[in-house]
Amino acid sequence: MAEFPIGIKNLIATFERLPGIGPKSATRLVFYLLNTPENYVAEMARLLVALKKDIKICKNCFSVSEKDLCPICEDEKRDKMTICVVERAIDVMAIENVGGYKGIYHVLGGVINPLDHVSPDDLKIYQLIERIKKIKQENKEKNLEIILATNPTMEGEATALYIKKRIVEIDDQIKISRIGSGLPMGADLEYADQATLSRALDGRRNL
Repeated sequence: MAEFPIGIKNLIATFERLPGIGPKSATRLVFYLLNTPENYVAEMARLLVALKKDIKICKNCFSVSEKDLCPICEDEKRDKMTICVVERAIDVMAIENVGGYKGIYHVLGGVINPLDHVSPDDLKIYQLIERIKKIKQENKEKNLEIILATNPTMEGEATALYIKKRIVEIDDQIKISRIGSGLPMGADLEYADQATLSRALDGRRNL
């Protein structure tokens, strides 16, 4: 039985580790790259190395940035008393592209998922609670709202309820809302159109 050369097999196996890429897709990608000019592949390799070297994680909200703080956290005009909690940095971009939201963000880095061995300790939930404590301490007379905008999946809902429980433990007067209707169960924010996302934000409900 014929086999691919080891270099091709290793690269196929590497591509298969990417989300949403199966064996057939990985094989097509490898042979596409094999037939492209060498300078194209070299540029792609350079950009991949630069991605890991130059892109940072915002030390405040854990979104992606070119500096220690992302532009949203640095923006003094943003409403610091409204925090939108999302799963991934790509969800921040999705909501920002809708326009209209003037608060800040907190990126969890995923959702609680026992089947994938992801526990609350693996996410940025502790950091969220500490941010909330600090903001409340510095703004005692102002109302704080936490918008839980995890995806409307089983794991997203469970994560939102867990975070709500943790927040209530420190202050049951904090307004906690859940992203509203407009997103079907099982949908991802990154694939939602702008109108749907806008309705979901506007239609958020108390949790």
